[in-house]
Amino acid sequence: MQIQEFKQLFFKELSDNYPQTEIQSFFNLLIEHLLKMNRVEIALQPNLIIGKDDLIFLQDAISKLKKEIPVQYIIGETEFFGLPFKVTNEVLIPRPETEELVHWIIKDHLDKVQNSELKILDIGTGSGCIAISLAKNLPNTNVYALDISKKALKVAEENSLKNNVAIQFITEDILSIKKLPHQFDIIVSNPPYVRELEKNQMQQNVLGNEPHLALFVKDENPLVFYDKIADLAKTHLKKNGTLYFEINQYLGEETVQLLHQKGFKEIQLKKDIFEVNRMIKAFL
Repeated sequence: MQIQEFKQLFFKELSDNYPQTEIQSFFNLLIEHLLKMNRVEIALQPNLIIGKDDLIFLQDAISKLKKEIPVQYIIGETEFFGLPFKVTNEVLIPRPETEELVHWIIKDHLDKVQNSELKILDIGTGSGCIAISLAKNLPNTNVYALDISKKALKVAEENSLKNNVAIQFITEDILSIKKLPHQFDIIVSNPPYVRELEKNQMQQNVLGNEPHLALFVKDENPLVFYDKIADLAKTHLKKNGTLYFEINQYLGEETVQLLHQKGFKEIQLKKDIFEVNRMIKAFL
């Protein structure tokens, strides 16, 4: 089957499930992944024949997309901060908002790492996207990444090799750990923060496929991870160390108040590209 013929079939099969722009995005991602061709090359070769094995994969992809399985899980990879990352259903698919958090940290510390070595800890690392992106873009750093899930850490380890960076991985439950292995200049976390009551606002492809362990917290204690990580940061951040969080957009002021109560200072609440409260920076 030619690419142009498959494209017609692809759009027809998915037209009842997704808007045209999203179908086009899926098509481009799948073809680029399989044939290693960029979008211009695809457009210039509409008569290129798709091989048998690739066609089987693409037909299976249509079936999975109809079941609302994220395209990133179908191809097994995604891009974050300009870097390639393997993703499985053991880890969250990295989000653009989290790229903003990474950019904020790099902007704050790029000058500092020219003259001194920094220790960074990423808590709840998942795919390793935050830790690896920081290690790749902040030279002269020692980066540690912690997660409760051994399966997630296996994916993160593969991603560190894929991106040629050295990360020291730690398997721990952050809610029960009493002590961290070092003092750190930066502690960053994108912990679970979606309340159960917010499930009805989420897309089915997220609810049905991404790991709930990394997403949800109980309604009655939604800041449980921020509370514990802040306590650990008080004893494991170096003098003038910085704590960064990605947060629930509806709990920005509550998270700021929590950090105030624990003695943090110069707390900054920052909006993301969607103009909602999404990130916090605080100093000891």
